[in-house]
Amino acid sequence: MKAIRGQIISYKGNPFLEKNTLVYEKDGIILIENGKIKGFGSYKSFQKQIDENNIPVTLYSNRYIISPGFIDAHVHYPQISMIAAYGKKLVDWLNKYTFITEQKFENMIYARNTAQFFLRECLRAGTTTSFVYSTVHPHSTDVLFEEAFKLNMRLGSGKIMMDRNAPERLIDTAQKSYDDSKALIQKWQNKGRLMYCITPRFAPTSTEEQLQVVGTLWKEFPECYMQTHLSENIDEIKWVNQLFPNRKNYLDVYDHYDLVKPKSVFGHAIHLSDQEINRVLEAGVALVHCPSSNSFLGSGLFVLNKSYALRDSLKKDLRKYVALGTDLGAGTSFSLLKTLDAVYKTAMLNNINNLNAEHAYFLPTLGSAQSLYLEDKIGSFENGKEADFIVIDLESTPFIKFRMNHIKDIYEALFVQMILADDRAIYETYIAGECLYRLEPESRVGIFLGKAKYLNEIKAMKY
Repeated sequence: MKAIRGQIISYKGNPFLEKNTLVYEKDGIILIENGKIKGFGSYKSFQKQIDENNIPVTLYSNRYIISPGFIDAHVHYPQISMIAAYGKKLVDWLNKYTFITEQKFENMIYARNTAQFFLRECLRAGTTTSFVYSTVHPHSTDVLFEEAFKLNMRLGSGKIMMDRNAPERLIDTAQKSYDDSKALIQKWQNKGRLMYCITPRFAPTSTEEQLQVVGTLWKEFPECYMQTHLSENIDEIKWVNQLFPNRKNYLDVYDHYDLVKPKSVFGHAIHLSDQEINRVLEAGVALVHCPSSNSFLGSGLFVLNKSYALRDSLKKDLRKYVALGTDLGAGTSFSLLKTLDAVYKTAMLNNINNLNAEHAYFLPTLGSAQSLYLEDKIGSFENGKEADFIVIDLESTPFIKFRMNHIKDIYEALFVQMILADDRAIYETYIAGECLYRLEPESRVGIFLGKAKYLNEIKAMKY
């Protein structure tokens, strides 16, 4: 057993629906044993146990705050080489950049190198769990799972299923997508901390036959997730209506094939009707807010509070379902701190001016964990959960250090970080109780530790 001592934040509920849900221990302690949380609270309440059992304590000064690790619920690892590519709207951008980039993943060496680089940058940004899209090539999922398994990271992913409206080199068939996905599920689902996500890219790139296969596969392996895109762009929605004229709306395309249910993870979901939102609430699915991507592609503004207002009007005990995603590469940063900055600005543009730090930090921690049905494993510091956490440097730049001299309380401190900080604020990242990444304060050079040491040598690969 070991202990982590310092300023600590966690959650005991949903701040969008309840009051006083943020837990702040000014002098807190986390007890860890075999990669799991064995105790959390004030240092004073655990001091006797620590002293009597000679438990080693790692102490962090008030320059740092310890938080549950960040959860990225929607990200494309093959697209990280094309972040900041100038483009138009969604479909043009896919054709001009994304589909060209993803063809490079025919090369397994390129895929593995990119997967390693992606996981390295996740650790650097404080992201301890990701739900990741790979490509249509089965080995693109294989190598990502292999590398995540080496690091003992909790990660979900799946081979993209796509049998139309894409370049020939990226198209599979309904049967091939079924066979490839089934083989990957049997190999990787629940191996270590890995989770398989059945992954049709989005409705326009799947025929009705392939969507039927997705539903069949999920019935065979109900412990898996299903991830895809939903209502990201107005033109996309019109295209879906043309391709599926017998369906009531975009969500109904998926619902028709029994893909709208718990452990469905829909990226974006910006332009939903009240009817669709009611169905989402009823079904208990996750919608992933991707504000950086939505603004970069001009897709629209996700209305964060609309769902909760409708939930209250239904008078039902329905699941809290909004998760947070970077959506690299349309999103522009690995950092979920930078993504929270975009969450706040999106809310302000929607005339929602009450999104404070307590609301915001819930989204990439316990909020995403609840949405993904992982709240028994990650997202807060409750006993028995996996010890994935980060140590945030509250003085990561000279300007932030200056600003922090003028804060009043923990809420203002957190708000300053989510508006001004980025990956430079991540001092350490712990996976299952082991520190795998540390940013040296003086040199500002990040070092990968323990089982992640090999990531120090990974470089971006030219192709």
